[in-house]
Formats: sequence, C-alpha cells, structure tokens
Amino acid sequence: MSWSGFKKTLNRTGTTLMQKTGQIERTVDTEFQDEQVKFKNFEKECQALQKESKAYLDAMRAMTAAQTRLAEHIEAFYGAADKTSEGAMASHAYKASVSELDAVIQRELDAPYRTTIMEPVGKMNAYFPIVNEQISKRNKKLLDYDAARSKLRKVTEKPPEDPSKLPKAQQEFEDAKDVFELMNQQLIDEIPQLLDLRVPFFDPSFEAMIRMQCKFAEEGYEKLGGVQRYFADNVRDDYAAGQLDAQVEGVLQEMKELSICGAS
Repeated sequence: MSWSGFKKTLNRTGTTLMQKTGQIERTVDTEFQDEQVKFKNFEKECQALQKESKAYLDAMRAMTAAQTRLAEHIEAFYGAADKTSEGAMASHAYKASVSELDAVIQRELDAPYRTTIMEPVGKMNAYFPIVNEQISKRNKKLLDYDAARSKLRKVTEKPPEDPSKLPKAQQEFEDAKDVFELMNQQLIDEIPQLLDLRVPFFDPSFEAMIRMQCKFAEEGYEKLGGVQRYFADNVRDDYAAGQLDAQVEGVLQEMKELSICGAS
C-alpha cells in the first residue's frame, strides 16, 4: 500500500470512529440499502445453489457406486450357494443392471450436468466478488463524503484565519460528493438489472436439471425393471399383505433352532 493509500485508510478509520461517537453525521441511503439487501440475499441463494448442485451430482454418483458394490456382494452371496438358482440369476441381472446405470451416469449425465448446471451457477457466483468490491469502494467514498461535509460545516460555522481554507474545503466536499453519488447511483441502477437477469440466466439450467433427473429416473426404472422378471408376480402383493414378514420370521425361527444359533 502506498503512503497515500495508507493515509486514506487512516482517515477513513478515524471518520468511522467519530461517526460511532456522534461527532460526524452518517449518511443513510435507504434506497441503496434496500438494493444491497436484495443483492446479498441473491448471493446467498446462488452460493447455496452451487453447493447443493454439486451435492446432488455427488449423491447421484455415490448412489450408483454404492449400488454396484451392493450388487457385487449380493451376487457373491447367491453365487456361492447355487449359481443356477433364481436368486443367483436375479443377483447377476441386478449387478449387470446397476453397472449399466453407473455407466450411463458417467457417459450421458455427468459431463452434461457439469456443463449445463454447475458451470453456469459457478459463472454467476464469479460476479459477486466484483460487485462486492464495488460496494466496498462505494462505502469508502461515502466515508470521504461524510468527512468532507463535516469539515466544510466546521469551516463555515467558524471561519479560519486563512481565507483559502473555505474554498478548499468547499472544493473537497464537491469532489467527494460527485465521486460518491456517481458510484452510489451506478450500484442503485445496476444491482436491480443484475437481479432481473437471474431468471432468464437460470432458465436453461433449471430445464436441463429437470430433464437429467428425469433421465436418471427413467434409466433406473428401465434397468432395474428388467430384474423384476426373476421374481414372482405376487411378491409385491405378499409384501403389502405382510406375508413376506411372516416368511422372514419363519426362516429366523428355523435359524434359532439350529444348535450353533441356539441359546447356550
């Protein structure tokens, strides 16, 4: 930081302290504050959207990976008992189905999801540091403006012996006012424009997200639906009627009757 920049920072710090103690009047711009609140809310939502978009893709990949590992264990379990049984054939079909589903995610959904959803969200979030920097500059210019106004008032109320101080203070005030008002008005005008663009900007990404979620569901239904043919048609009805629970309890009872599972 240059000496000039250090001096400005020091002066602004002093102005802030004097405003807190009521020695310098603080300018309150409700119009800007309203726009800043809207912007901050939009920034927060976009950052959350970026985080959750990534979490969804990670979860989708994690789920298919978990299904693949689960299928490997189930196939090993049934294959060790009887490779020709309906259960073994169903477990093999299940493994093949989830492997295909995982491949579909990698081949058809992963890259498009990143391109159409995560990248646009990331680009939108990249604008926020730029806008926040402008807001920070505006706030600094506001401190300069308040300080110059306070100095002018003091010189006006109690004229100094040096007659050149009054026009100098007047000029400093006018310069600080012009710089602040220009930057302030730019933010007031352009923040709403940025917010208005969010809907047309995100429309394609939102549509792509719905289509890819639908594609994922359709692929899962199609791939796993083929495994159902290895099971009896009445399995779902038996489950609803509680008969499957009874079958499980019956098998558990048989296990308990075994010597190695019985009570000692």
